[in-house]
Amino acid sequence: MGASLRPPSKRTSDQTRLVRERLVTVAKSLQPLLAEHAAETERERRVTDANIEALRDAGLFRMLTPKRCGGYEVNARTALEVVALVAEACGSTAWVLGLLTHAAWFAGMLGDQAREEIFGDDPDTRITGVFAPSEDMRHEEGGLRVSGKWYWASGSLHASWAMLGVLERDVQARVVDHWLGFVPMRELTIENTWYASGMKGTGSNCLVAEDLFIPAHRLMSLRQAIVGTIPNTHPDEIVYHGACVPMMVLALLGPQLGLARAALQHVIAVAGRRNIPYTIYEREADSPAFQMQIADAALRIDSAHLHAYRIADDIDNFAARHQRMDLTTRARARASAGYVGKLVTESINTLISAYGAGAFADSNPLQRIWRDANTAARHALVLPPVCEEIYGKALLGLDNNITPLI
Repeated sequence: MGASLRPPSKRTSDQTRLVRERLVTVAKSLQPLLAEHAAETERERRVTDANIEALRDAGLFRMLTPKRCGGYEVNARTALEVVALVAEACGSTAWVLGLLTHAAWFAGMLGDQAREEIFGDDPDTRITGVFAPSEDMRHEEGGLRVSGKWYWASGSLHASWAMLGVLERDVQARVVDHWLGFVPMRELTIENTWYASGMKGTGSNCLVAEDLFIPAHRLMSLRQAIVGTIPNTHPDEIVYHGACVPMMVLALLGPQLGLARAALQHVIAVAGRRNIPYTIYEREADSPAFQMQIADAALRIDSAHLHAYRIADDIDNFAARHQRMDLTTRARARASAGYVGKLVTESINTLISAYGAGAFADSNPLQRIWRDANTAARHALVLPPVCEEIYGKALLGLDNNITPLI
């Protein structure tokens, strides 16, 4: 067995554990500040600078940045847990953190020249990313020339780099490849288009490029990333051997887990001092019906965590063994991701019903949690009917004719 394939040493494992513990601890410590600015984040339709600076100073933007570039290179489970903790305080802030750091994970698969350009001056570099591709492209010597618009670039207002999807077709309109191109934000313009009922503060605006050249060393084949054939300059960087599409969907789950926990915590915290109108119950907590609703919601939230943790652990375990994740496990990751959203939204609906109509007062955080979670759960990558069809085909041994994103 080659040196790069040896199991991690005890010292390496201890260092990994210490980094995880530090990031989890600091994420918890930031919750009061992040929550303080949650309403402002929503009102201004962008994460407040105070929240961004706090995440940066805590090193959270470095979670999935290569160690060689000054990052922490944490595993998938750690990134999931940290983002979920941030979401307990502010869903929009967590969404931006999750997507920016996962774009950094993709950048970690690039060669040293591109990584130096992106992270060389700043290991806290923030990269906004859009997988949905433009098809206005042509090959030029040394790279691609592209134009187009890219919706919806979460965190675009706080990013210095962007990852853009570019679809290449042949003369018969057949897809040749789906490229991911990394470009400085100064070469793009932002159209202020993000007006939504949930995740209002994510700044998920439209990126615009006109006749933009992307050099070859800053291009990545998404097809190669999915099948695990991108040449890796540093085989010891186990994190970047993780399964591509499961990592993509995992980026969407941390915010949902944290939002569900926040809703449960809030309803439980006030149950001892709120009554149930038009009943004998002076305290919600004394009502058997209320108790059962709390239990039902908590069990659904627990189930959502178990599904999300299994995705993360599968990613980490296959990567540690330098093995490509099999099709059925990858398909299950997509189906589980969609199921997480279903469980989270169901649990929050139950909690709001238990709490009552007061949950929808502007001053009540439950209404923001409800809108944020329902928006997050409808992302195209985690729509349950699509994801479950993908998994069903894999279980039955049928050809997948839906999407290459498995």
